[in-house]
Amino acid sequence: MKIKDVILQQKTELNLRIQEPFIPRTAEIKNPQSKLIKIVIGPRRAGKSFFITRFLIERGIFGYVNFDDEQLTDPEKIPDILTAIDDIYQGTKTLLLDEIQNIPGWELLANRLARQGYELYITGSNAHLLSKELATHLTGRHTVTTIFPFSFKEFLRIKNGEFTESAYRNYLDEYSLKGGFPEPLMIPLDRKDYLNRLFDAVIYKDIIRRYKVRSPQGLGDLAQYLCSTISSEYSVHGLTKVSGCQSDRTVRKYLEYLQEAFLFFSIPRFSYKVRVQVSSNKKIYCIDNGFITAKGFSFSKNQGSLLENIVATTLRKHELSGFINLFYWKNAEQEEVDFVIQQAGLVTTLIQVCTDVSDEKTRFREVRALLKASRDLSCTNLIVLSIHEERESKEEWFGMQGVIRYIPVWKWLLMPWEERI
Repeated sequence: MKIKDVILQQKTELNLRIQEPFIPRTAEIKNPQSKLIKIVIGPRRAGKSFFITRFLIERGIFGYVNFDDEQLTDPEKIPDILTAIDDIYQGTKTLLLDEIQNIPGWELLANRLARQGYELYITGSNAHLLSKELATHLTGRHTVTTIFPFSFKEFLRIKNGEFTESAYRNYLDEYSLKGGFPEPLMIPLDRKDYLNRLFDAVIYKDIIRRYKVRSPQGLGDLAQYLCSTISSEYSVHGLTKVSGCQSDRTVRKYLEYLQEAFLFFSIPRFSYKVRVQVSSNKKIYCIDNGFITAKGFSFSKNQGSLLENIVATTLRKHELSGFINLFYWKNAEQEEVDFVIQQAGLVTTLIQVCTDVSDEKTRFREVRALLKASRDLSCTNLIVLSIHEERESKEEWFGMQGVIRYIPVWKWLLMPWEERI
């Protein structure tokens, strides 16, 4: 097929997509009036190109190319692609370049087009690749917007009816199981089948094919194991044993690939000593709960880990936007705080996630860890997120004191960002 025919076919597909129902996203294009390159990163099928398309429709004609097509990934075809865009889209200087990480040396192309006066909007589904090359080649000439699957607030926009406290809790239960990928929520699809195929497609397209992985079975087994142990600590050596991979080096490489592809992310253990932080176990989380319940082993009953994963992805999105650094805390007695939020070098918030704190033994365990972390990290903003509890309480344990805010998870997810931390 000729290049022009491919671009025309993509234009037809784009026009059909524009007619589909649209749920407004909470994200925004940064500095929309500037000539900076606008880059949107996030998982496949999370709605990146749909988000930018809706933004660009109001600004007039724009050219569109989706590089997630093997017919367009040869860098030598770029002149023909640009000629076809110029012809099909009436010479527009505004371009949406979708999944650009598939083009070797894409950052050089973006720089050249920007110098030639093009207004560029770029999407990519590879976190590490984009961040690494952006820092090297586009510093000061770009903005980055992160699009994840629907947040809980966005998920509620597809629901009708009166939103009572009971309804919010029920919707949170549904969201914790289904996740936030838009298509299976808005179109009659077999959700589990869709998410299974999407997960496998990301592993094949963005990892196995890109990096020429020689042991796809080991990679797949590792990914499924991680889906089944969400919110747990891991060591690379421990994963080598359970996954059947050949070496720690292989597992370390696979973990990097899985995180680059926006399937998982890790949170390090907090320490003021960099060497301790680097050598300690990390905790693993998945980019969307839907993947967990579709791929994990009998995970739907583990409500605590599912809620913790929702909180983790919410915080991770803000970390990728540059607002915070995210850690967990654990002491020598194995007492743990789920999330440590650091801003401008200072620990500003400590968060525990617990489904039910009505049991006194459970509440005592969570509070004791918070108070100890509060003392060690000099942080007084202490939060416990649970299903029902909502109050503020002064807590004390062996001379350590602190005021703890108990907030229902659903309410915390709907708060403005500045009130969450």
